[in-house]
Amino acid sequence: MRRLVLFVAALAISTVLFAQNIKRPDTYNFNRGMEAIENENYQEALEYLNKDLSDNPKNGYAFALIAVIRNYSKEYGRALTAADLAIKYLPKKDEEYTVLAYMTRAAVYMNLEDTVNALSDYESAIRLYPSKTDGYESRGQIYFEQEKYDLSDADYRMMVNLDPGNTIGYMGLGRNALMQKRWEEALKHFDYVLKLDDSYVSAYSFRAEVYSALEKWNEATDDLLSAMKLKYDPKALYMLEDLKEPAFSMMVSKLKIQAAKQPNNAIWPSVLAKMYETNGQYKKAISYYDESNRIDPLPSAYFRKALCYSLLGDYRQAMQETDLALNMDSTGLNYMALKADLYYDLGDMKAAIEGWDKVLATDPEYGYGYYRRGWFKYHTGDLDAALEDLSMAIVLEPDYSYAYVSRGDIYLKQGKKELAEDDFKKVIEIEEKADEYDCIFYAYLGLGQNDKAIETLNATIEKDTTDASNYYEATCVYSRMKDKEKALMYFEKCLEMGYCNFAHIERDFDLDFIRDTKKFKSLVDKYKAKQQQGNNEEKQNSSRMVTTEVPFTKEGGVCKVKCKINGLPLHFVFDTGASDVTLSMVEATFMMKNDYLKSTDVIGNQHYMDANGDVSVGTVINLRNVNFGDLELNNIRASVVRNQKAPLLLGQSVLGRLGKIEIDNHHQVLKITHQDLIKK
Repeated sequence: MRRLVLFVAALAISTVLFAQNIKRPDTYNFNRGMEAIENENYQEALEYLNKDLSDNPKNGYAFALIAVIRNYSKEYGRALTAADLAIKYLPKKDEEYTVLAYMTRAAVYMNLEDTVNALSDYESAIRLYPSKTDGYESRGQIYFEQEKYDLSDADYRMMVNLDPGNTIGYMGLGRNALMQKRWEEALKHFDYVLKLDDSYVSAYSFRAEVYSALEKWNEATDDLLSAMKLKYDPKALYMLEDLKEPAFSMMVSKLKIQAAKQPNNAIWPSVLAKMYETNGQYKKAISYYDESNRIDPLPSAYFRKALCYSLLGDYRQAMQETDLALNMDSTGLNYMALKADLYYDLGDMKAAIEGWDKVLATDPEYGYGYYRRGWFKYHTGDLDAALEDLSMAIVLEPDYSYAYVSRGDIYLKQGKKELAEDDFKKVIEIEEKADEYDCIFYAYLGLGQNDKAIETLNATIEKDTTDASNYYEATCVYSRMKDKEKALMYFEKCLEMGYCNFAHIERDFDLDFIRDTKKFKSLVDKYKAKQQQGNNEEKQNSSRMVTTEVPFTKEGGVCKVKCKINGLPLHFVFDTGASDVTLSMVEATFMMKNDYLKSTDVIGNQHYMDANGDVSVGTVINLRNVNFGDLELNNIRASVVRNQKAPLLLGQSVLGRLGKIEIDNHHQVLKITHQDLIKK
């Protein structure tokens, strides 16, 4: 949309230039519509442009702009109609606006997945205005998606011929070469992009992909690091999470060096945590999420910690971390969903269902939520309610195979064999088209095709022999087939590899055939004890929830609490409405002059907004130690405000770390429920 605003602004400026040859509209309503678009007030723009059309029903210019806005608003039918009328009524000699109309209609066709008509319109735009690169870029993208790389290359070459500094053109050529495994050519193009613009993030991540294919791990990891230094790049992050040895260890070392250089930048421990998590090293991941939260507490980091604890089988700690995430963002759907699932893991099926009730009340179109709630209801024996939820899940997500498998299982229990077979066949139809199998083996079992079930199961295991959950699936399949020996063999294998969801093991219908065997019971006891020992060792350095009372005084209607900042006794104002810790220039200057602050504590500048909506620039510093009451926190970001009389405010950058906070006005204490890891 930003490109639309810039283009329309350019058209407004060029109106004067075209005045001698082309008469563009200069009516009050049309001009007000243009102004509204420039100011990004699109609804207001529509109102003015439609008013203009009431007076000038053949104003192709108004139709062109309306088409753009309707397409942006995903009103594709109206956008298509407006674009058709724009092309019909616009003066053909006004190339700029006519190209806009064709390009917009092509974009609408693309949104409607009609590439034939989209290509036709892009070609019309190119013929009208062959020196403009936008049409080549859009058409080149379509050819790329169609794997017509020669045609795509031709369009990208035309872009760089027209504009030798066009980085997008060279990126397109590099990407096409990468997809065809023409590694050296791809490198040449990405190298050139970075010569043109060394801050072009995607060039680093794409070049890293080439270096990875060539097994040039040092160069690949350097490029990924460069991308992350510039921006939290999704492609680079995805590649970081997917790294295998030797690149994994190499990247970890480089990230640790970067973290040492920038100890107050949360991105480095955050990336390290995600890498360790993806690699299955959950305890290390947790420690780095803790480090990230010490610098910049985020609900997403508590959520990731909760997932790690869950995968370690420590569901109570996972629940505590989830509650911390919800304390910071009570509307987070993922956090609410995880809490519902954790109730199941803790053995409270009723609370799990009620948790999913809350999730679905927040988002009634969340298909996966109906599947989970239906699956829980299935396990409580409420089959009719389970069927209702699973059917809703299928309506909302018709390609979600797990919902069909569960519904098919229920139909079989109810003796509705034909309905069950239809669901199992649907699973096979969905998953045979996919890159990997999820639950197709259960569908084959439901159809009585045991050989196909084993074949697809073996293919799943062979694709990733390191995934413990694959061996758990094998346990379930062979247990359903009543093959006790193989079921127990795979059960032991999955436990050896780290599968530890004993809460699920205790309730899973699929394991009923082997549940009463001595070997099953001994394996559960052995690995459950091992898991408990590991969790106990972890908790020696972990945390529990405790409540600390911190006294405060009231002055002028605000709560003031004694504190020490880097050892300097001060008072702060307890302000739940402030986003950060802020201190005045007077305090900061005193601290700097008296060695309570060091030059290395200065991070940089940031923009902040006051209560009047005015934005100013403030110096950002790192407070190495904040102590108040019986609580102590390290490495707190704070903003220095220019107001000489500004109070020391304690905002959410600290409060978010603490957990639940209650103000007891009667006893004049703050009751802070937090993890005792904070307490020293």
